[in-house]
Amino acid sequence: MKRRFFLLALVLSVASLAAQTADRPLTVGVVGHTGRGNYGHGLDAVWLKLPETRIVAVSDPDYAGRKVGEVRLQTAVGVADRVESFADHVAMFRKARPQIVAVCPRHIDAHAEIILAAIEAGVKGIYVEKPFVRTLAEADEIVRLCADKGVKLAIAHRNRYHPVLDVVKQLVAAGEIGELKEVRVRGKQDQRGGGLDLWVLGGHGFNLATLFTGPAISCEATILVEGRPATKADVRPGDEGVGLIVGDEIHARYETKSGIPLYFDSKKGTWTKGTPFGARLIGTKGVISLQIDEEPLAILERDGQKTPITTAGIGKPEPIKDIKLVNGGHHGAVRDLLAAIAEKREPLCGPKAGLETVELTLAVFASFAAGGKKVALPLADRQHPLR
Repeated sequence: MKRRFFLLALVLSVASLAAQTADRPLTVGVVGHTGRGNYGHGLDAVWLKLPETRIVAVSDPDYAGRKVGEVRLQTAVGVADRVESFADHVAMFRKARPQIVAVCPRHIDAHAEIILAAIEAGVKGIYVEKPFVRTLAEADEIVRLCADKGVKLAIAHRNRYHPVLDVVKQLVAAGEIGELKEVRVRGKQDQRGGGLDLWVLGGHGFNLATLFTGPAISCEATILVEGRPATKADVRPGDEGVGLIVGDEIHARYETKSGIPLYFDSKKGTWTKGTPFGARLIGTKGVISLQIDEEPLAILERDGQKTPITTAGIGKPEPIKDIKLVNGGHHGAVRDLLAAIAEKREPLCGPKAGLETVELTLAVFASFAAGGKKVALPLADRQHPLR
């Protein structure tokens, strides 16, 4: 879809939805867990900024955190519309009956259980913090149930909803960087470098990269620990509920259906200030760098120059005044979810996109488990490769 028509369609769908829900806003239940991923990166408060939604309840097993959340999320509602708090999300679903659920904790070990309970409770939509879930088996079940029940689920890979991506796709298709030869994804490469970086931050880059490479069909990975090849003895539990991980340095190569190779690299402790992480689209005439959570998101590198790409084009001023809220503030993602509910379509980053990102992540560990050999995708084993 041409960029101007995409933006017009998005504006019209959002305007239509806002008109429909002005007097009947969709109700939202917020799921947090203080001390176990908390409330994510603002997934709880974004609903306060939208007239189409109204927070009616919050759940948090931690009493003190729950009370703080209750007050924080009370800000924009009237006395007659108090936010009710619960220690248990299942009880919240049963009593408050929210139409939309925000699954906020950064720790992902409870994501699948919360999502499945929300689907069972009959919600219309779910917005979940990234990473999506721990295993392909969990993702498969969620994909199946969302399709069966008509539930719209969106994942907070918020850069995927950035409208400039349509411009970038047009530029690549038009040969602005020549022939696209490869796409390279890097994590943040801070103290989490390696296995945890792959899980927590690499998914952002994967989620953008496959827009240009198409699906991956194989993965071959090299995993190191302190410069030596990793062994089974190096496998350990990762932080943030991701399950088992291995390595402080990872180099992976994916073959894709398009023939354009996709790479992932992360080495602990190599991050430097001012070096964004994300994906680089490398062509024969130039490079487009997609800088996660930065504005502008896209930079054209060609002829020794770096030129921002905006929704208006190369080197042009950004016409969307609140573009930082659209991307970093989750507004683009949440409004797309609301439009998907109204239009009965899939969100831009729905459960199938989440499954793909989880598969690209676990494929690295599957290659390690296979002795560093190439593994075919989709993975036959839908459980965790390091178990």
